[in-house]
Amino acid sequence: MSEVIDHATLTFHVTPGYGVTARDLLGYSQAVRIGDRVETSGQGGWNDDLVVVEDLEQEIVQAFDNVGRTLAEAGATWVDVVHVNSYHKVEPGAEAIGDEHNRVMVREFRNRLGGRAPVWTQTGVTVLGLATMRIEIRVTALVGSAG
Repeated sequence: MSEVIDHATLTFHVTPGYGVTARDLLGYSQAVRIGDRVETSGQGGWNDDLVVVEDLEQEIVQAFDNVGRTLAEAGATWVDVVHVNSYHKVEPGAEAIGDEHNRVMVREFRNRLGGRAPVWTQTGVTVLGLATMRIEIRVTALVGSAG
């Protein structure tokens, strides 16, 4: 059965700064809102010029900040997040993503989600959109679901 979407409730959102650059260069938006549901594209640990910081911990924190900025553009916050996909650059043949990534990810979840524990899928990959990226995070949020 197909779902009919009222296009009056569908809006695409472009984060000021890096989102405008990504839209102009690559033709995509940072988020789409359909009713109370917000889906983001993958957010990296980049600044507004799409430059990725060198320190992994700072990169992960910046990616979380960028998710927050993108959610805000669509009228949501981290406490509305119900699902997270994270993509972590690993060496070919690696057996796990590793504690260095997980320690920061878990800390940021606890700092930003207001006690909510969303579903989370972690995927190890060997390449991401920019050669310097080591993390990319995309989320689904349901506005107002936090309570």
